[in-house]
Amino acid sequence: MAESHQHAKKLYGTATIGSKGQVVIPADAREDLGLKAGDRLYVVSAGNAGVVFLKEEMLEDIVAKMSEQVEGFKAYKEQSDKK
Repeated sequence: MAESHQHAKKLYGTATIGSKGQVVIPADAREDLGLKAGDRLYVVSAGNAGVVFLKEEMLEDIVAKMSEQVEGFKAYKEQSDKK
C-alpha cells in the first residue's frame, strides 16, 4: 500500500545554525509543509539524534489524542474496579 503524500518522508537538504541560533528551513520544505513567516514551531528533542520541529496545530492534536487515551484508560480502570 503506498503512503499518502501527506505522510511521505522526504529529505529537503540541509540547514545551518546561524550565529544567533537561527535555522533556515529550506524553501521546498516550507512550501510542501505549508509553513509561513510567523508560524509557531515547537522544538522537541529526538535524543542525541537532533531535534524535531512540530507545527503548533500538530502538537495540539497529539496532546488531544493523548488526553483522549488517558480518559479511556481511566474509564476502563473504573469499570474494572467495579467488578
